[in-house]
Amino acid sequence: MPQRLEGTAQTDFTDRMAALLKDAGYSQRELAAELGISQRIVAYYESETDYPPADILPDLAQVLGVKPARSRTKKPQDTRLWRRFKQVEKLPAKKRRQLLQLINTFLEREKLKGNGTG
Repeated sequence: MPQRLEGTAQTDFTDRMAALLKDAGYSQRELAAELGISQRIVAYYESETDYPPADILPDLAQVLGVKPARSRTKKPQDTRLWRRFKQVEKLPAKKRRQLLQLINTFLEREKLKGNGTG
């Protein structure tokens, strides 16, 4: 059964990789052959770096039987609104500030209405 990398209590990458390599029953040489890289690179990933190249991670996870953790972000309920926010992010800074001021004014007015004072 594939293992799941999840949570903040995980050890650093080198410790986790060494444990996964052992659990999967691979030697560094066997893993290197499976991934099409040198044994020296596998040794480096296992003992020297916490930041391996991102392009190797999917293959590494597949070979070692690691499933990706579930996304903790929820899908937006109003995708139309979310698309608009993405468009706003592309506006020049001055225009974004103006729009944020307008939104803040609107939200503040709604908040006052909700308190029965508006």
